[in-house]
Amino acid sequence: MRTFLLGLAFSLLLGSVTITAATAATVSPIAVINENFADPDVLHADGSFFAYSTSSPRGSRVPVASAPSPTGPWTMRGDALPGKPAWAADGGFWAPDVSRRADGRYLMYFSAPNAAAGGRMCIGAATSTSPTGPFEADSNPLVCRTDEGGQIDPAAFVDSDGARYLLYKNEGKDVGKPMNIWLQQTVADGIAFTGERTELIRADQPHEAGVVEAPTLIRRGSQYVLVYSAGSFAGSDYFTNYAVSPTLRGKYTKASKALMTTTALNGAVQGPGGADAHTDQIFFHGWVNGARWMYTAEMGWANDFPVVRGSRVRYEAEHGTINHAEIRSGVHGASQSAVVGKIDHADSWVDITVYAPRAGGYTAHVSYAAGYGDAEHTVIVNATTQFVLTYPNRGWGNWTETTAELNLNAGWNTMRFQHRSRWAELDHIELS
Repeated sequence: MRTFLLGLAFSLLLGSVTITAATAATVSPIAVINENFADPDVLHADGSFFAYSTSSPRGSRVPVASAPSPTGPWTMRGDALPGKPAWAADGGFWAPDVSRRADGRYLMYFSAPNAAAGGRMCIGAATSTSPTGPFEADSNPLVCRTDEGGQIDPAAFVDSDGARYLLYKNEGKDVGKPMNIWLQQTVADGIAFTGERTELIRADQPHEAGVVEAPTLIRRGSQYVLVYSAGSFAGSDYFTNYAVSPTLRGKYTKASKALMTTTALNGAVQGPGGADAHTDQIFFHGWVNGARWMYTAEMGWANDFPVVRGSRVRYEAEHGTINHAEIRSGVHGASQSAVVGKIDHADSWVDITVYAPRAGGYTAHVSYAAGYGDAEHTVIVNATTQFVLTYPNRGWGNWTETTAELNLNAGWNTMRFQHRSRWAELDHIELS
C-alpha cells in the first residue's frame, strides 16, 4: 500500500479557488456490547440480529442478545442453552455457533467440557424453534477426539449447492500435536457426519504462537475465504487473519498481512479476535478492563479479498502506475525494500489504487522520505478532488509517516501523487 504525508490541515484546490477541507471522520470498529461477550457469533433471521457468546459472568451458559441492526442497540435476552447436556461437566461453554436449517429449526454448535473425557473440551449440538432458545442438546457430543486434545470453536458452513459442513479446531498442545482447523461435511440436519474430514490450515507461523482457531468460512465468486484467529487470546497480541483457496477443501494460502491486529486498528481494539465474518460486516471481541466486549466493523471485498474498515491496509508505491519517475530497489528500512523516487518533474506522478469497503471518511497514512527542504505533491483523488500534500524535511532514508483525512467512494479509488515542489520519495500508503 502506498503511504502519503500530509500536515494537520490541507486544502482542496478546485481550479484557482482554494477551499479549506473539512476533517473527514475516520470510522473505527464500534463497541456494541459493553460487557463480557467473548467469541461472538451473529445470526440474521426474520429481520433481526441475534448474538451468542462464550459463557459469561452473568451466569448464562450461552448468553444471547438481539438487535434491529448490527450496530444495535443490543438487548441481552438471557440464556439460550439453560439445560446442561447430560455429557457435559461443570465449566464454561465456549464459542457457540447458531445457524438456521432448511427445515426452519435453529441449530447450535458449542464447546463444553466432557465429563467422560477428563474435562477435555468437546463439541455438542442443540436445536430450537426460536433463535433465542431454549435450545435442547443432544445426549452425546458430536465431536470428541481426546487423542487430539479435544475440540473447540465449531462453525457451520453451507455451500452454494446446499451442502452443510462443520468447521472446528483441535486443541493439540497438551498432547503434543499441532493445532489444526478441520472441515467435515454433515447430513442435512447438521448433527451427523458424512465422508472424511479435511485439514484446512494448521498453526505453522512463528507469529501465530502455535494457535489457529475461531474459523469462519465464506464463499466468494473466485475463492473460499477462511477467517480465523491466532496468537494468545489473553492479550493484545491476539489477531484475526484469513486464508484463501479456489476449492472448498484447499489448499488454503494464508494472507501475509493480518486482517485485524491491535496495531492495524490503531489501538482502537485490544486483541481483535474470535471473529464471525459476514458478507458486509464482521463481529469480534476485544479486551477492555479485563473483559472481552463485542465490536463490529464494516467489511468489503477487494477482488474477493476481505477488507475491514478501520483496519490498515498497505499499498506499496512501487506497485502503482508510474510516469517519469523510477523504482529504487534494495532500499534499507523501506517496506519490501523498494520505493518510488525521482518524482522530480512537472509530469512525474504515481497512481495508487486503494479500496474502500464503504463510501465516507478514511485516514491515509503515507510513508515518505524528503531531504533538501520540505517537498510538496499535488494529490488528485479519482481525477476530481485535489489537495496539496506537504512532506516535512526529515532527511533521506529516514522513512516517516504523515496522515491525511479524506473521503473515498465505495470500491476502488485512484490517488495520484504528482510533483509540485522540491523532492520526496514514496514508500507506501496505509488506508484505515
